[in-house]
Amino acid sequence: MAERAAAMGVEVVELPGDRLALELPDDPRRAYAEAKATLAVVVAPPSKRRFQPIPPSADWRVDLAQGCPAHCAYCYLAGSLSGPPITRAYANLDEITAAIPAHVGEGTITSRSAARAHEGTTFEASCYTDPLAIEPITGSLAALIRWFGDTNLDASLRFTSKFANVDTLLPLSHRGRTRMRVSLNPAAYARYEGGTARVADRLVAMRRMADAGYPIGLTIAPIIAAEGWREAYGGLIADVAAALDGARAVDLTVELITHRFTDTSKAVLDSWYPGSGLDMTGANRAEKRTKFGTSKQVYDAATMKALKAFFYEAIERDLPGARVLYWT
Repeated sequence: MAERAAAMGVEVVELPGDRLALELPDDPRRAYAEAKATLAVVVAPPSKRRFQPIPPSADWRVDLAQGCPAHCAYCYLAGSLSGPPITRAYANLDEITAAIPAHVGEGTITSRSAARAHEGTTFEASCYTDPLAIEPITGSLAALIRWFGDTNLDASLRFTSKFANVDTLLPLSHRGRTRMRVSLNPAAYARYEGGTARVADRLVAMRRMADAGYPIGLTIAPIIAAEGWREAYGGLIADVAAALDGARAVDLTVELITHRFTDTSKAVLDSWYPGSGLDMTGANRAEKRTKFGTSKQVYDAATMKALKAFFYEAIERDLPGARVLYWT
């Protein structure tokens, strides 16, 4: 990773110990920007190699990194990462993959689902990062795809991304055991997704991955019920259909995730992106308790009903071969 970074002209600093102490400026906005532009190559501790369930997406998380260089005004990591938002990429990939076999057959999402059993035990690589965003430096996603392609375990890998740099993934021997999903929102909402690839480029990347034999998917998230949302999302789904037109034997899934936030994440995001325009006022919202005893703001029942009905109808009409995995 250090060699790749140096070859790209990125400044590489080797630390004498295992603590990263950035000399951040006093200006919180500048401190945030500098932290977001920093990638630390570290060793994943044992706690990060004890996989956790990640419903409803997959059986288990397999973390290649923690943190993301993108600037999304709704970032769901905002309330869960402590300290400056540095991206930490894990260098000990062999130790991470060594923990995978013991989890095969032990999950509760696809492992025990008649509808998804053909996926085997599923491992999600994009819970705490966007692995494609940092792939030019890490190479970890390609290594993990090759690992799943080479193994004979009844298991598969999944990742979702707002980026489009898939060139190095196309020639890999994946054997259909990795599903690449593009994370999408209408282009009209691009102001909420700073530093990511254009939606049109993500769709091209998805088609290229499908043509290379990968199972693919859409993660439409977060669904934002802003003014004009029906026209915006209707156009997005039509654009997906156009991007896949003429593709052969596409294995397409859809995951639908509505916008939600906690008081903690709202406070962090308001400090990171003041004036973003993203509605977190509580209008059309209801409080939902989590299994951890905390609360989050989700859309109220009437808004949820309208959103769900629209998406299921539009997907059935424009993407009739797609399988909707879940709505949340």
